[in-house]
Amino acid sequence: MSHTVLNKKPLLARIRRIKGQTEALERALEGSAECAVILQQLAAVRGAVNGLMLEVLEGHVREHLGDADAPAEQRAKDLDLVVSVMRSYVK
Repeated sequence: MSHTVLNKKPLLARIRRIKGQTEALERALEGSAECAVILQQLAAVRGAVNGLMLEVLEGHVREHLGDADAPAEQRAKDLDLVVSVMRSYVK
């Protein structure tokens, strides 16, 4: 079973927190908040998304690349996927 299925509850909790943070950012923008408040909220959202990305990525690496019984070809495909995701993420 996939690590995202096994860890669904904490991942969904993170998503809900991110949703709350983005809604707070929207309210701040609609309310003409000071730029420092907007920047602080943006940093919080970015940090939350980074944390979620790291948690899912770590689970993927541990489950797929850490599986010593997986065929070398499958591990290579999984490694290519991780590299591709990381490249698109840091753009």
